Amino acid sequence: MLLFVGLGNPGPTYEGNRHNIGFMAIDEIVRVHGFGPWRARFQGLVAEGRISGAKVMALKPLTYMNESGRSVGEALRFFKLEPSAVHVFYDELDLVPGKVKVKTGGGAGGHNGIRSIDSHIGQAYHRIRLGIGHPGDKAKVHGYVLSDFAKAERTGWLPVLIDAVAREAPALVSGDQGRFMSRVAHAVFPPPPKPDKPKPAKPEPAKPAATAEIPAESPLSKDGA
Repeated sequence: MLLFVGLGNPGPTYEGNRHNIGFMAIDEIVRVHGFGPWRARFQGLVAEGRISGAKVMALKPLTYMNESGRSVGEALRFFKLEPSAVHVFYDELDLVPGKVKVKTGGGAGGHNGIRSIDSHIGQAYHRIRLGIGHPGDKAKVHGYVLSDFAKAERTGWLPVLIDAVAREAPALVSGDQGRFMSRVAHAVFPPPPKPDKPKPAKPEPAKPAATAEIPAESPLSKDGA
């Protein structure tokens, strides 16, 4: 069994926050792949289903971001899973909006939810980093992540990204992280269409050869010339 975890803060106040993009991704995975209903468990909400034949449990910790590890650790111990079975979806300031990177292990990069999970289960789990961009000033980060996505984002790249993450989840299940990143990138940042090849010009029809006219008074037309 695999454990797919989306990070965010509970409650309607935070629902549209940039910090809650992990919740958004997990909600869409559950919807697209027809998981069962959400129910309270492991200090969070869980839903069960299958992706490409593999059993997957989706988890949204309700402990608030800074204590996400409590919920993840409890689920991991209950099912006797290894950290390698865990895939965590969360917001990443250091990636441009819509960009996705997947890595296994590594540091928390200043993300309190990841830091909490590291402290409860170690670092050997998979991190699906969903780019939200950076406000450009470290002092503005707190307000930025706890503010809602702008209207242009909500009607632009954000729904495309969330849909692509859900539909390409089978690649994560099979362990093909490269394919997952490539397919999501293609959906969010499609390459420009190739220009049409110019059609070969049709050859102009050959003109008949011109014939020389003999003037009526030409000396060549007279007898005895």
